[in-house]
Amino acid sequence: MKDDALPSPIESTLLKDAGKAGIQHGYFTRNGGVSKGIYRGLNVGLGSNDDRNDVNENRRRVAAWFGVPASKLATVHQLHSPDVVTVDAAYNGARPEADAMVTATPGIALGVLAADCGPILFADPENRVIGAAHAGWKGALNGVLENTVEAMLALGARRDAIVACLGPSISQANYEVGPEFVERFIAYDPAYARYFAPSGRPGHSMFDLKALTVDRLAATGIAAESLDLCTYPDSDRFFSYRRTTHAKEPDYGRQISAIAIEDTF
Repeated sequence: MKDDALPSPIESTLLKDAGKAGIQHGYFTRNGGVSKGIYRGLNVGLGSNDDRNDVNENRRRVAAWFGVPASKLATVHQLHSPDVVTVDAAYNGARPEADAMVTATPGIALGVLAADCGPILFADPENRVIGAAHAGWKGALNGVLENTVEAMLALGARRDAIVACLGPSISQANYEVGPEFVERFIAYDPAYARYFAPSGRPGHSMFDLKALTVDRLAATGIAAESLDLCTYPDSDRFFSYRRTTHAKEPDYGRQISAIAIEDTF
C-alpha cells in the first residue's frame, strides 16, 4: 500500500501485469515534489542547478514509493550513449556513465531521467529481470535499446517474455530538426525517411522519435508500447528541455521513470 502523500506515477498497461510477479514501475510526473520556481515539483535532476536538498528529497520520495531507501534508487550519469550497466546486490549508490541499467536483484529501483528524451522501462515477469533505458535520438539510433535487451538476456530473461514501454517524451508535432539531422538518419537506413515529415520551414522536418523508439524495440522481438504522452505542451506534468530552450529559461528539471523487483515477494 502506497502512502497517499507520495507522488502518483503513471503506469503502463503492459508493465502493470508484471506487478503480479512483484515488479513495480512508475513514470513519475513533476507533481508531488518540493522543488520551487522553474524546477517546481518532483525534479530529480542531480545535473540541474536546483537546490540539492530539494532534489535529494524528491529522490527520497520516489524511492519511498517503491518501499526502498533513497540509497537503493539507482541512476546513471546519462550521456546519450548505447552503454548499459548491470546492477546487483553490491550497488553502492555510484552513478556510472551509461544510459541504461538492468538487474535481477530485488530491492533496487532502476531509474532513468528525461525531459523530452524517451524513458523506457523493461520487465520479464516470468524470470524477474528488469531494465530501464534513456533514449534520445542518439541512444536510440546507436543501440541502447537493443543493448538493454541483450543485457537482460544475460541475466536470464527470455526474449519472448520481455515487455517494454516508452514513457512521456517529445512528440513529432514538437520536434523540428534541420537537414543535417535528417541526412544522418537516411545515411544509416534510407527507410528511416518515414520518421520525418515536412515542418513548413524550408529544409526542416518534424522528427518522430517515439515511432523510431517503439519500432526499434519491436524489432528486438519483445512486446512494446508507448504511453503516447508528449512532454513539450504539458508544463503542469512534465519538464521539457525544448520548451525551456524556446522560453529562454536558464535551466530545467528532469522527471524520472523507474522500476523495481519487490524484495519481499
